[in-house]
Amino acid sequence: MIPSFDSRNSFYRTPFGAVEEGTSVHMRILVPYNLRCNHAELAIKYDYDYDWQFITMNWYGPFENEMDVWECDFTPEKKGLYWYSFRIHTTEGLRFIVPADVDRKSSVERSPGRSWQLTCYKKGFKTPDWPVGGVMYQIFPDRFNFSGEEKNITRTDLEIQNDWYAMPRWQPNHNGEITNTDFFKGDLKGITQKLPYLKDLGVTCIYLNPICEAYSNHRYDTGDYLKVDPMLGTNEDFVTLCKEAKKLDIHVINDGVFSHTGSDSVYFNRSGKYGEGGAFRDQSSPYYSWYNFSSWPYNYNSWWGFYTLPEVNELDEQYNEFINGENGVVRQKIKDGNSGWRLDVADELPDLFLERLRKAVKEEDEDAIIIGEVWEDASNKESYGARRKFLLGEQVDSVMNYVFRGAILDFVRGTDSKYVMDQIMSVCENYPRPVLRVLMNSLSTHDTERALTVMAGEPLNGRDRSWQANQKLTHEQRSRGIRLMKLASGIQFTLPGFPCIYYGDEAGMEGYRDPFNRACYPWGREDKELIEWHKELASLRRSCPALWDGDIINLYSQGRLLSYMRTCAEGSVYCAFNTGFNDVYLQIPPGFAYMGRPVLGTHTENGKVKVPSLGCAFIVVNNNS
Repeated sequence: MIPSFDSRNSFYRTPFGAVEEGTSVHMRILVPYNLRCNHAELAIKYDYDYDWQFITMNWYGPFENEMDVWECDFTPEKKGLYWYSFRIHTTEGLRFIVPADVDRKSSVERSPGRSWQLTCYKKGFKTPDWPVGGVMYQIFPDRFNFSGEEKNITRTDLEIQNDWYAMPRWQPNHNGEITNTDFFKGDLKGITQKLPYLKDLGVTCIYLNPICEAYSNHRYDTGDYLKVDPMLGTNEDFVTLCKEAKKLDIHVINDGVFSHTGSDSVYFNRSGKYGEGGAFRDQSSPYYSWYNFSSWPYNYNSWWGFYTLPEVNELDEQYNEFINGENGVVRQKIKDGNSGWRLDVADELPDLFLERLRKAVKEEDEDAIIIGEVWEDASNKESYGARRKFLLGEQVDSVMNYVFRGAILDFVRGTDSKYVMDQIMSVCENYPRPVLRVLMNSLSTHDTERALTVMAGEPLNGRDRSWQANQKLTHEQRSRGIRLMKLASGIQFTLPGFPCIYYGDEAGMEGYRDPFNRACYPWGREDKELIEWHKELASLRRSCPALWDGDIINLYSQGRLLSYMRTCAEGSVYCAFNTGFNDVYLQIPPGFAYMGRPVLGTHTENGKVKVPSLGCAFIVVNNNS
């Protein structure tokens, strides 16, 4: 059945997706003859307006299958979201064309109901070019590599793990607290030592979890923004890492933890580690205004109720100057050699703070990137009672794309691919093109279970740490999991955006939630086959411009088969994935059969491509050859 409207089909709407301010958008609907429509309107509303605007559509003429064609143009002039549907006047009264389910695209209803989203972003919004076509690699610094250089650590409130392959401590202390104070001695020099490995893997960007001095091994409880944690090395070691990485065309970005500090910090100083100063001990402290006390000193706002993470007031002028000022933290790390920031809990940072941070970053280095941690669709996210403006061109360049992660893992675990493709296309439709090209696409992170465990292991289902600590994939589970990991990473590396490997995923690391997803990289015990697969995927990305910034076209997505095409002026890539139990042979799309080059072990014969069970297939067309 032909839908009345399909926002992802160029017959009905051009251009596709989000648009710059001042871009004309052409809309076309099909209305069944039997409704006897005599007047049609585009119903559209700016996000912050109360009233809808109705734009008269012009009758274009009859269409096949007993349909009438109505058309109009609309030009959004303001940044933000617009919501739209269609109102038609019929002999039976008003009817409304609104979004329907995945199969039908749209439906004709008696009441308005749902609407489509149109994102309008700042004219001239540009994101950095250097991530395009590359690969990001996320490193949890304590667990990636130990250089062998022992540090002169005076702290006694920690545990040094001397067995690199041991499980991280997960049991609470005698007070029932999880302290995260076991360290494996991974350091910045250790990362520098492994730069050749990362280069060979195809990595072009390293994302470091926090490296500032802190109490815990995760270091999201900042103790001193201006110092590298002594367990990791020195400020000079960081400068050296950035310098040596750039020699290999690898950029480094830091984790910006700006919504809270640690209670054990030079700024708050609850434990007294930093002497007598700090907001907890002295109301005359220069840092006192950073925090919100309801009753000093013990009652203060803290992140999600953790007393060890006192929240800061990001709009405090002193705090803002410290972070975003001329000599602030943000600019200093760029001067040290980094290429941007990933912002922890970006949806908890005020709009004004994000705009000031962007100004500081771009003035220091216009090519530096800003990536926000947002778990949902960042284009229409609401937090703290307001619609957020992350992607409109004045805050972040990109976000952590948990939506794609969820879609990929859902597909691998059996969800019908038509729903998976709908999730993928929703992001492509709602996000500005400059954002899409640099989306941070992960399968695992320090905040999630390892992808291999999710795909092949027992579902977590809320089980406790004791259960998680005693789980390990069986030989059969792991064998199947490796195949699924290759399939999932094949999708990750070919969707719009910037694939990010969580350290060790390419080596076959397992693990449920923190701290089991934060074990040490298994040097000498890696899954070499999986590493080679990731190298091949990175090579494919480098060689195919269609994977850098090309359009995505859904070809066939039903049941356990998912296929799409990435295309641009220079060429195209055909991608197909099969989570079923049997090999499938698909007709090769026109253009790929005679001009295409099968890659990554793909087999074709007699105009068909083999998509193996729990596997994938890729065909490349180079228009310049």
